[in-house]
Amino acid sequence: MTDIWFIGDTHLGHTNILKFLKEDGFPLRPFKSTWEMEGVIFERWCEVVKPEDTVYHLGDVAFTQDALFRMRTLPGKKQLIRGNHDGFSMNTYLDVFDNVYGVKTVDRYWLSHVPMHTCSIGRAKLNIHGHLHAGHVRHPDGMLDKRYYNVSVEQIDYRPINFDSIREYWKRNVSSGI
Repeated sequence: MTDIWFIGDTHLGHTNILKFLKEDGFPLRPFKSTWEMEGVIFERWCEVVKPEDTVYHLGDVAFTQDALFRMRTLPGKKQLIRGNHDGFSMNTYLDVFDNVYGVKTVDRYWLSHVPMHTCSIGRAKLNIHGHLHAGHVRHPDGMLDKRYYNVSVEQIDYRPINFDSIREYWKRNVSSGI
């Protein structure tokens, strides 16, 4: 049986991301080098993804072509939802990914890099997104908006998350409110 996985914001080859801090002043990513960061991401990817599985990468994949091309070694049928830092040519991405999208719908779940506006989300079960790294979409009163699921690597322990886990989250937290 094949599985579907999600991951976002790997930022492979992005040296400066190791200098970014969270609001509490601690490092956004606890790595000493991009090699260490990539090693952890790749190891955890390989722990869960099988060659026949599908992996949706929700943007901001890599900052160098060499780092991008290292993704070829990872198992799974890779699909890219382009992010704001994915500036290589379409042909470059198609050397690594089977398909490249701006946004995509899978089983009424909307896949995007940047969270999609809530007035549009009524047609979807949930917006699976990246981009926010350490943050979450919140209501004006500060409460977490449970119609969004952030798959930035910082949120998912640098390991792709299975679609079944997200579906379970939707059942527990969102479906009862529809």
